[in-house]
Amino acid sequence: MSAASRGGGNRKGEIMFRFLRLGWRLRETAALLLHFAHGGLLAGGILASVAIAAQYSGAVRFDLARNAAQSVFAAAGGHGESARTAADSNTAPRSGAGASGRSSAARSAIVQYLARRYRVAGVAIEPLVDAAHRAGSRVGVDPLLVVAVMAIESGFNPFAESPVGARGLMQVVPRFHQDKLEGGSADDRAFLDPLTNILVGARVLKESIQGAGGLEAGLQQYAGATGDTENKYASRVIAERRRIEQAMRKSERPGG
Repeated sequence: MSAASRGGGNRKGEIMFRFLRLGWRLRETAALLLHFAHGGLLAGGILASVAIAAQYSGAVRFDLARNAAQSVFAAAGGHGESARTAADSNTAPRSGAGASGRSSAARSAIVQYLARRYRVAGVAIEPLVDAAHRAGSRVGVDPLLVVAVMAIESGFNPFAESPVGARGLMQVVPRFHQDKLEGGSADDRAFLDPLTNILVGARVLKESIQGAGGLEAGLQQYAGATGDTENKYASRVIAERRRIEQAMRKSERPGG
């Protein structure tokens, strides 16, 4: 793949992520979408629409879309992140090869593996992988574990909602984790913002592992399945993390 093609892919990923966050903003503004019954269908429609636009639009159109998204976010008061988050982001790894802390080939391999396995456009997966790395690095938990939990919990559907009220990519239950929001916000809707959800999920994951005294027990606690003596949830997450790492390692081998 040429450098120009990779650059185009990164721009598409950026626009995709902005549209996902725009979708959250629209959901926040429109009350009728707050208690949706078909979150998967809605998310799929957004992802499909933006993926089609990414496939058939030129660079100029992407720039226009990006500028429009930035204008919307500016009018809405920014990206929904507090000053604390913005300050942290100054020292956090940036998107691209630097953000993943890996070679671009390894990063692409992870994205391609996840896109195939979960049938989600790679341009939608890519910024989520980057966000997971930033959150994991900031909180102090394995970024690949964050990605694996995200995969098992939501299949990369940012609007997923469980019958018990767990929300978003990391399936966080708002009423239990208000203290982990930036700036002391008490708005449950914030949990549907992709960046917020991933960061809060990473914090919950670290807290669970530390509190339970180990990885498997911590994963079971994260899932609310401490009574499962077979550790089925933990096994699924660990197996997925292993597959993600294998995809990454394969790309790092000569001819991989």
